[in-house]
Formats: sequence, structure tokens, C-alpha cells
Amino acid sequence: MPVDHEFGDQHTELKLSIVEKYLHFFTTALRGKFGELWYIDAFAGTGSRTVRHEERPAGLLDGGEPERVERRRGSAKIAIDVRPAFDFIVFIENKPTYFAALEELRAIHSGRRIAVIKDDANDALQSLIAGNSWHSKRAVLFLDPYGMQLDWSTLERVAATKAIDVWFLFPLSGLYRQATRDLTDVDQHKRAALTRMFGSDAWEEELYPKTVREDLFEGIVEEPRQRSADVAGLEAYAKKRLETIFSAVLKPLPLPLHDRPQRFSLFFCVSNDDPKAIGLASRVGNHILKAGGMAS
Repeated sequence: MPVDHEFGDQHTELKLSIVEKYLHFFTTALRGKFGELWYIDAFAGTGSRTVRHEERPAGLLDGGEPERVERRRGSAKIAIDVRPAFDFIVFIENKPTYFAALEELRAIHSGRRIAVIKDDANDALQSLIAGNSWHSKRAVLFLDPYGMQLDWSTLERVAATKAIDVWFLFPLSGLYRQATRDLTDVDQHKRAALTRMFGSDAWEEELYPKTVREDLFEGIVEEPRQRSADVAGLEAYAKKRLETIFSAVLKPLPLPLHDRPQRFSLFFCVSNDDPKAIGLASRVGNHILKAGGMAS
């Protein structure tokens, strides 16, 4: 029985369309050049998503429409449908009902090499990377976390393979909720989340620079520390951090396109350090992102 997985809006369709275009390029361009081509989805969901269309009352010119629920492909089903096909597909999902739906999807496509892993995404990814040789493999990894679950140490492991292209829907709204305007409002829970996200506590000095003023009576006085970066500045900071471990990180697509405040940044990161590989992946990635940015 299909499991309802209701999420997203127009930006969800756009993000999935962008990833699908890159997957088609990837398997077409690299087919026969490496032993195996993999697709890895670290927060795979169910393989489909439901879109609920509200009832539209009857008007003067038509009879309206009843409420209806439409089922659309999610990232997992899109990856299965890509042609030329991936040699191996890995779905990671920790929610029991979603995991069960992915197992049903795998059973439907029993002729394909598909692994469904029920585990924390960080643990599963790090084990998968450590347990395989990447010399003769190339992979695309889709990271669409439900929040701020992704650890920096996981991204470091991914980048170190030099074999995995990454589409990362970065949770920008989660970042600016944790990195509140005043440093005094960043409690221990938020500090831990930010340090886990960025791999060190250097964010405190970089996002909350110290400023001083000269007081006639007190002398040099340190001002209360506040975040200097706006939403665009936080996105730029995330990009700068990713650039410390990946060979190339393209300018992200802000999502949603037209609604504000911006809630996500769709990053494309290249781990391969070969200049030709970087050039090709970057040209294609930039083209797809630019086309996506012009979507209505």
C-alpha cells in the first residue's frame, strides 16, 4: 500500500527536476568510463510524494473541482527511472514507514541492484564510504535532509572519496534559526548544532565578530556580539565552508525562487580534483542551475 509522503511545493518540483537532469547527464557522459555508476539518496523518503489540491468551489462559468490528491515521483523513483540506468542504487531512510515503502519499491524493481538501508544517514553514509573502494566507481549523492541532521564529518568523508558529485539542499532556514541575531541567544543546544553543521566552533568568531567602542568614562568597551551576516551572508558562509573540503562548489540556487525569506540553498559540490572532471561537471551543473533559476 502506498505511504503518503506529503511535502514541498513548487520549489520541490524544481529541485527534483534539476537533480533529474543532472542524473541523465551523469549516466550518459560516464557510461563505459568507470566500472560502476552509483546513485545514493541519504534521506530517500518513500519514492513518491503526495500533492493535495484543495477543493475549488463552483463559479459562474464552471462547476469547480473537488479536493483531490495527486501522487508524484520522489527522488528515489526518479533515480530508478533514469536512462542510461545506474549500476547500483542506495536508498537510506530511518523512518520505519518510509523504509517499508522503499522496500516495496525495490521489490517492484527486483531486476535492479538496489539497496535499502534503515539507519541514521550519517552512520550509513560513513559506513558505505568506508566499506567500498572508489577508484573504479563514480556516484551522485543527493542530500535533502529533513532539518539539520547532516554532520560535517559526513561531508568530509564524501569529499575525500574524490569520486562523488553532491546535490545538497542546504537548510538555510535552520541555520538562521540556530544562529540567532544576538550571540547571547545562542544556547548550548544551538551551539552544538552549529558546530556539528560546520565542523568546528570557528563560526562564533566568523559570524559574530567582536566590536569595541571607546567610552568617555569606561574606556574601551566591547559591544554585545551580533551576527553580522544577513541571509545572503549566511549562504555565502556555508559556501565558503563547503569549499574547504570540495574541489568545486557552484553558486547555489536560492529556494523557493520567488518567496521570501529564502529557506534553502541548492548546492552542487564536486569532489573529484581532476581539472577536466571539475570543468565538465561545473559547466553542466551551472547550466542546469541557471535554467532552474529562470523557471517561472
